[in-house]
Amino acid sequence: MSVPTPMEGRASGSARVYQTGGDQYVEEHVHHYAPGSAPLFGRHVVAPAEPRPAAPDSVRLPLVGRAPGVLRDRTDVMERLRAAVAGPGGDVQVLHGMGGCGKTAVAHALFTEAVRDHGRVGLWVNASERVSLRAGMLAVAGDRGATGGELAAAAGGRRAAADLVWHHLDHSAEPWLLVLDNADDPAVLEEGAWLRPSPSGTVLVTTRHATSPLWRIPGASSHRIGVLPLEDATLVLRDLAPEAGTRESARKVARRLGCLPLALTLAGAHLAHQLLESWTMDEYDRRLGEESTALVDRGAPATGGGQSRRLVGRTWQLSLDTLAEGGLPEATALLRLLSFWAADPVPLSLLMPAAQGGVDGLEHLDPPLTADRVEPALRALLDHSLADLVETDGHRCVKAHGVLLDSVAAGVSDAQRALLAGVAGRLLRAALPPEGAASPRARSQVRLLAPHVTGLLHRSHRHGLVTADSVRIAARVARLVYEAGDWTAALALAATAARTAAEHLGDEHPATIEARSGQGPVLFRLGRYAEAADLLRPVHRDALRTLGPHDARTLDAAYELQRVLHRLGDLDEARTLLEAVLDGRRDALGDDHVTTLKTRCEMLELRLAQDQFDHYLSAAEELVADCERHLGPDHLVTVWARDAWARGLLRSGRGAEAEDLFRRVLAGQRAGYGDDHPLVLGVLIQLSRAQHAQGKRPEAAESAREVAEQRAAILGEDHPETAAARAWYAEVRAEPPAPG
Repeated sequence: MSVPTPMEGRASGSARVYQTGGDQYVEEHVHHYAPGSAPLFGRHVVAPAEPRPAAPDSVRLPLVGRAPGVLRDRTDVMERLRAAVAGPGGDVQVLHGMGGCGKTAVAHALFTEAVRDHGRVGLWVNASERVSLRAGMLAVAGDRGATGGELAAAAGGRRAAADLVWHHLDHSAEPWLLVLDNADDPAVLEEGAWLRPSPSGTVLVTTRHATSPLWRIPGASSHRIGVLPLEDATLVLRDLAPEAGTRESARKVARRLGCLPLALTLAGAHLAHQLLESWTMDEYDRRLGEESTALVDRGAPATGGGQSRRLVGRTWQLSLDTLAEGGLPEATALLRLLSFWAADPVPLSLLMPAAQGGVDGLEHLDPPLTADRVEPALRALLDHSLADLVETDGHRCVKAHGVLLDSVAAGVSDAQRALLAGVAGRLLRAALPPEGAASPRARSQVRLLAPHVTGLLHRSHRHGLVTADSVRIAARVARLVYEAGDWTAALALAATAARTAAEHLGDEHPATIEARSGQGPVLFRLGRYAEAADLLRPVHRDALRTLGPHDARTLDAAYELQRVLHRLGDLDEARTLLEAVLDGRRDALGDDHVTTLKTRCEMLELRLAQDQFDHYLSAAEELVADCERHLGPDHLVTVWARDAWARGLLRSGRGAEAEDLFRRVLAGQRAGYGDDHPLVLGVLIQLSRAQHAQGKRPEAAESAREVAEQRAAILGEDHPETAAARAWYAEVRAEPPAPG
């Protein structure tokens, strides 16, 4: 019974997140605010111009803003894609092109037609980075019939997640279209073998990367999505701002903007939402020609991604200049702040402290962003299509286009970058749930924050702004993701935090030690014991040298290292480390602290492993009493203490008492983790052994059968724990019935 960190086994089952990021054709999104309408940061959702249908808790709806009323051009590629969707399946269609060229708009149009006209199940996943991809793909598996236990095992790394997803996609009773949107880093798809053809459906990928070897898998076809033809680009502007000028004027603006759909959308939204001025297309064309607004993306090349950022920059700067002239310079500061996070949806709760005046540094931005101006600034960004208001996993969020954010970030001065990075970090810290929070809403909040922690680290790394605070925030979010059950995602974030900290702060900085140590428990749960030992030994050594033997971080590193050594069979060294941890935690925190009590549970397990059974039962009974008194009878650490006591009873031949206590442990584990979590199955197999020890062979066989079948379903047939359960079941079943 190794003491785990509390988490819920079904965490991934709620990871059905509506997310988009990166490329997206953002059509004009008009918000009408009635007098006295609820604030964005209040308790009620601001009503859009027309009601949204209720969204199911799944990946069935792509939240990509309001789709274009008319999809201009794209006729040839849409015909080829329609033919693929109408076919038998097995196709992988790749849409590639530079940012902002409308790949997501094409994907959305095909998605709508596939569901409406071809009876396909539409599934939409944000593939921009690891956390959102894993969460989305596991939600796809859940949609196609995966059980909660299977999802928990995949999220926890105990079963290959991609294999689970594609098993259920391949065996889907209904044909489907799966969109993997914004796969701009093909390595994210390749690492887990997430991209595969299937006879049951069609896969559509959108990406800025045109030449990845991944797109050359069997059954894949590539389609380049470029800028619009001039006449179609002209019509986009006329669709959005029909009163702003003639067709010829619109043509001049479209030509100056390179016919890039995102730039056209931003320009049309600006012209359609003027309040204090009424620019014509000709006036807008003149403003675009001024050098002061054209050189936003300094030094960017005139082709590829640099070209798209340059063209988009020329449009958003005009909109922000106009807002500033109209009395809303704070919109610039807010958009710059958003650019220090990721292009994924930003929960409004992340901005709430800024709107309530609870974050230092906003007043030092240029322009300053005071609390009472946060909401007007956000409304302005929404009204000018510089951002969208979306709902993701039950959280209201604001989302801006990745190309737009890259362009905005490139225009921030060096002096402002450090201030913005500090404010972005403080807001992230304020948005984290309190220690020990394990509600589904808290877990979904963490999933939404994780990409923004990574985004802040990347932005800070690029400009040499990494601080101990930003590393500690990333390490804490990695721990929260781990506690929520997504161990693979947690390891990726923890490794990023540790690598970034080591490069900028040095190996022996306390924040680096914390980040490096945070990888240990994840590797332990993933069963990568040797790798965990290789990582934790130098971490513990550095902590001893720089922090001292009594520092909490040194004790934490020692605790994690001893768990690994226990699994590797080095029981003597594990015992030495654990004794030091127990003494240190008692001295610093007291006998009744939860971490001290957890350490005592670990000590009992080590004693059993070393066959040191003297006074074991009395020590276990005393520990249970202490846990019940200080933590309560239902706390998971109390449950683990009972498990240690029950194992001792079984070892001493008191099978009936052990069975009764294992039943209490089983109830406690199921309450904490869910019925089919592997830790629950570990208790159930002990219950089977207790029943067997009493001669209750039918009951023992039934419990053993349940464990064997559920481990096979959750962990896979080849997992060592599945093999052990099958072996025990075979042994019990093969025995002759008891006489009489």
